Amino acid sequence: MISRLLSVQQSKSFLLFGPRGTGKSTWVKANFPESPYIDLLDDATLNRLLAHPEDLESLLPRQFSGPVVIDEVQKVPALLNEVHRLIENKKMTFALTGSSARKLRRQGVNLLAGRALTYNLFPFTALEIGEQFVLGEALQFGMLPSRFTEPDPEKYLASYVQTYLREEIQQEGLTRNLGAFSRFLEAASFSQGSQLNISSVARDCSVERKVAESYFSILEDLLIAFRLPVFTKKAKREMAAHPKFYFFDVGVYQTLRPKGPLDSPETAIGSALETLVLQELRALNHYFNFGYDFYYWRTQKKKEVDIILYGKKGLVAIEVKSSARLRRDDFLALREFSTDYPMAKCYVIYGGKRAGHEGDIQLLPAEDFFRSSKALL
Repeated sequence: MISRLLSVQQSKSFLLFGPRGTGKSTWVKANFPESPYIDLLDDATLNRLLAHPEDLESLLPRQFSGPVVIDEVQKVPALLNEVHRLIENKKMTFALTGSSARKLRRQGVNLLAGRALTYNLFPFTALEIGEQFVLGEALQFGMLPSRFTEPDPEKYLASYVQTYLREEIQQEGLTRNLGAFSRFLEAASFSQGSQLNISSVARDCSVERKVAESYFSILEDLLIAFRLPVFTKKAKREMAAHPKFYFFDVGVYQTLRPKGPLDSPETAIGSALETLVLQELRALNHYFNFGYDFYYWRTQKKKEVDIILYGKKGLVAIEVKSSARLRRDDFLALREFSTDYPMAKCYVIYGGKRAGHEGDIQLLPAEDFFRSSKALL
């Protein structure tokens, strides 16, 4: 089994969030093999605790070691009241996993504020899988753990997407119109790595703008998409206002995006590499507690730097290019950013083979970056 980089403070209760398929259940079972395990994906357990959340304590053995594991706790948000009570009165500890923040946010996750730490689990990183990492395969199929063991990763990813539609969207009643939501997912895939224009997406999938906005919120609540805000700290230029949009895993993005001859395949390739770089950096930033916030930089004159990291360790600017050869224009935005923020470390990660420098800008072949991604942070 591939060892994960996530480590937690085991003496304290915690919430572990992550999209379905990132390996939360596998991780808690491996790290707490002797702990009581409450599986809310089991229908009998789910139905009992939905009706009587106060039965939680009665499901636990009289003597046990380690924290009580509750898998997919968002399915019974009322359990948080019981968890709170048992932490306070019985001094128990809990390991709670969840793939949706929606119900928990609405129904009282703040009950555990100060009593439980929060962690996130991401798809595999190149650092975790080591020699098994193959850039071409990662760009096509992403980094979800199961795709490394499935005989047909393309079929697995198609099933993964449909599972979200069926289980998360339909069963939880997040939207009644699955047809419109399916069209929305396809339309949203064209926004990957781009400024988010909700009105345009709404037109493409024939829904009202407020409906499209609610669909984007659903994706974020299910942790399968996120928005990257514009970096505006001490801005010296007029900046763009809209965030960029990303699905959390490049394989999910590739599965959702149409691949016909009229669908700009070269744009999809560039977005795929940018997504893979970003998901690697986000995971390592969390696992090693580097403390960076993530942004992008774009002026009103359309000069853009793909990824900006800002935090206690400094300021990092990253441009991602899928092409094997770099042109002079590829450095213009980074140079402008460096003029405004001379303290920044600037990188171009690209599809070529030559590492080096272009002035103060460091050139990193993508293969080199993924072999030593932690060093960039």
